[in-house]
Formats: sequence, structure tokens, C-alpha cells
Amino acid sequence: MDAVRVALLREVLAGTQWLGATRRFAGALRGSVVSHGGGLLLVGTADYEPWHLAAHLVDEAAWSGTPELAPTLVRHDPRPSDPAHLAVGLGRLAGARRGETLLVVSPEGPGAALLERVHDARRAGAAVLALGDGGGELTAMAHESLTVPEGAELDLDTVQHLVSAAAGENSLPSPSGGRRRFRDRLSRLMDALTAPPPASW
Repeated sequence: MDAVRVALLREVLAGTQWLGATRRFAGALRGSVVSHGGGLLLVGTADYEPWHLAAHLVDEAAWSGTPELAPTLVRHDPRPSDPAHLAVGLGRLAGARRGETLLVVSPEGPGAALLERVHDARRAGAAVLALGDGGGELTAMAHESLTVPEGAELDLDTVQHLVSAAAGENSLPSPSGGRRRFRDRLSRLMDALTAPPPASW
């Protein structure tokens, strides 16, 4: 979904809870990765891998000049023949540590094995964010969550578009609570425009 479609969607959603909810969650995501600087781990369930969110966050990281937003996609069953950026398995969660952020995208709730790994990552100090219909345990475990229940006005894919677009906006407050200066934003935009495009997913 490009910027024009996101803008149109936001216009349609004006006055609903979704704009504020997705911006709040995006602000928590961006604030976590920028202030901690330890990297973003993105994981779905065995049946749902958040490919599109990973790709959009890579794009937003490049355009906003916020490289910390580019995630490591953690997969349940990567193959040895997969390229490096798609070959990270669940074992990576065992290495999660303080300063890292773990974003769990779960349309129907994660299984017990993934919940255990998320719990271990949180206990090791990682910040945990949950997006989707994570159920009670994941929501309770998360430092920040955005629930997208079945039958909601928006589906999970659309909410992910709104979150990724908002996370890349320089108008979001910085971790220090201020806003980026105009020259800083302009410099980052120039860097983004002259940088090579991110690797395709």
C-alpha cells in the first residue's frame, strides 16, 4: 500500500479509534527501537509470517532515516537455501537480550511454544510488543499491544500498513519527547533519496 492509499485510508478512518490506536502503537514501536538501539525482531506464528510488515518497515526505515526500524524477520521453519535475511529461525529469540525489541504479529494467538520463547525474551530484558488477536497471555506479557479482533472494521493486514506508515513518520515524538529539527529531517530525507533501495523481500 503506497503513501497515497494510506492517506486515503486515514481520511476514511477519521473519527474512528483506529488512527489513534495505530499511531500510539507505532510510536511505542519506534520509541522502543530508537531509544534501545538493540534491533527489532519480528515474528509471526507457524501459520502466519508477517512478510509484508517486514518489507514495509524496511522501506519506512530507509525513507525516515531510522535504520533501527528495519527488522530481522524470525521464521518458524526457514530452509538452508533461503537468503540470509530470510534464514533466521526461532533460535534467534533465545538470544534476545536487554535493549532489543520483539514484535509478535499473531492473527489467532500464538502457540504455547512461541509464548514460552516470548516469555524468555522478556525475562532476558527484551521489550515485547504484540499486534493482532494475541489472546490473554500474549497481551498480558507485552509491554505494548494493539488488538485486532476477528470481525473488526479493519483486518490485520490493513492495520499493519497503518502501523508501519506511522512508525516511519518523522512527526512522531522522539524518545526525548521533542520533535526533530527541520534541518535534521531535511538531511535524513536527502540521505534516503540518495541511498540505494533496500533489498527486496
